[in-house]
Amino acid sequence: MIKKFNRLPIYMTCSLFILLVILTLRCNFFITILAYNSGKNMRIEIKSEDRMGISQEILATFTRLTLNMQAMEVSSQFIFVHLAPSAISFSKVKIALMAVSGVNHCSEVDLLPSESRERHLRALVNRLPDAIIDIDVNARVMALNRASEKLLVNHQRHIGTSPLAGEELAGVLISDILDIEIVLPLLDKISSQNVDIAGQSYIAEISPISEQENSSGAVISLKSISSLGRQISILQTRDEQGIDNIIGQSASIQLLKEQTARFAELELPVLINGETGTGKELVARALHNASYRQQAPFLAVNCATLPEHLLESELFGYANGAFTGAQKGGKPGLLELAEGGTLFLDEVAEMSSYLQAKLLRFLQDFKFRRLGGTKELQANVRVVSATHQDLLAMISQKKFREDLFYRLNVLNLNSPPLRERVEDIALIARHFVALAATQMNVKLPLVDTSAMQLLASYRWPGNIRELQNVLFRAVALNEQGDIYAEDISVALAQFKQHDVANINEVSVANEVGDWASAQAAFEEQLITHLYPYYPTTRKLAERLKVSHNKIAMKLRQFSITS
Repeated sequence: MIKKFNRLPIYMTCSLFILLVILTLRCNFFITILAYNSGKNMRIEIKSEDRMGISQEILATFTRLTLNMQAMEVSSQFIFVHLAPSAISFSKVKIALMAVSGVNHCSEVDLLPSESRERHLRALVNRLPDAIIDIDVNARVMALNRASEKLLVNHQRHIGTSPLAGEELAGVLISDILDIEIVLPLLDKISSQNVDIAGQSYIAEISPISEQENSSGAVISLKSISSLGRQISILQTRDEQGIDNIIGQSASIQLLKEQTARFAELELPVLINGETGTGKELVARALHNASYRQQAPFLAVNCATLPEHLLESELFGYANGAFTGAQKGGKPGLLELAEGGTLFLDEVAEMSSYLQAKLLRFLQDFKFRRLGGTKELQANVRVVSATHQDLLAMISQKKFREDLFYRLNVLNLNSPPLRERVEDIALIARHFVALAATQMNVKLPLVDTSAMQLLASYRWPGNIRELQNVLFRAVALNEQGDIYAEDISVALAQFKQHDVANINEVSVANEVGDWASAQAAFEEQLITHLYPYYPTTRKLAERLKVSHNKIAMKLRQFSITS
């Protein structure tokens, strides 16, 4: 599922919002200082007519009353003022203001509009779970939220220095409290670095702020690796996928559900065997969601889709400068991102011998090193793997490590192919038809008995994935409302024409009498094989390039019916 992804965009959208908040707070900084240093104060809202010169007359009124105005905000028909403490009462001020021509209303307010906006913005920033630090163009701390203050205090204690907190952090160089490299003047682009804080790995995203085309500093957002892993996990999962989402009532599926529920409670590696398309990842997700790790990330990677060097960097990450073009500060791998959760290795048999050895080492002591790194890291991750290949046969052929097999195969689950649980096809088919109708925003079609019989008679070499594709296509092409055998045959012919119509699959018994009987046996087997996919005489005649009448005669001769 994960091929090669850049993790920065996962949380980059939040940066735009954070930048907007910081800019707003910076714009209101002067007013804020005045507002909160005034002691007892008077804030007044004035509603007036929108006429020339009325603001000057109001200011003249304050001058006449010898009132010191600390802040003022003017908009259409509204004027807000913040007055310094004075012996003059509000009632006297109101009388004087109401005497100004065009003033319609005058009242006291708790906060000016800018102060109210600033209070809400500060409360919003403080509620953000990620640490946010605002620095100026000299890389000195201007402001920070509660999450960042707590994180910095813990970091200073971790490294053995006297912690600075609150206002003490204002004006401190960011490089003095965090090992972050800041380029001055700041470039007009977002960059990210990997940084260790209080013994934990974080991604530091540095977003420059420009005011009037000049750099005025930057915003640093610190996101923990575990938090980033949870976000990736959420993006990978469209909806809840638990044991109840494994559809089926057959004995093999009931056994699979029971074993999955039992194995979920055990902190041991699990190997899932099954053909392609049988839903091995669904089983792995169900296993994770039934365990105590369900709140932690579930991350998946297909080992068959990536070359060795890319797969290594995806799994184990890489250190700073590990190779040309490497992300500055390095990059965490899936083992770090999945901390506390589950890592699913699909098609694990496709791993190279080198990566098999490296994975084995991790499974032995849960320690690893990033690509190009020297620091030994540790991760609390449960490994669940899957394969459609016979690993024992691969071991005998020296293609898979025997010691790794026994590490992965501590617990074993088998995902049965669809042909071995024909009784589940109807349930699965109704589920996919309903899902297709919802996605395509069409009326839910009914699946006719003839269609169900055809679905049950097909062997489904592509298993559930193939069944889903066929049903989605049948719903998309359906023009009559309900789905019949002909709709299924058309969908099957589009997807698997070379398979369903492969004459080489048709064989004749070795023991035959004469030419005529051998020919008749072959014709019967051929027509029996093809008729479920071309369930009308016209379609079958077109497929075999013979007359309609001949097909009709052969169907009667061999007693073949739909």
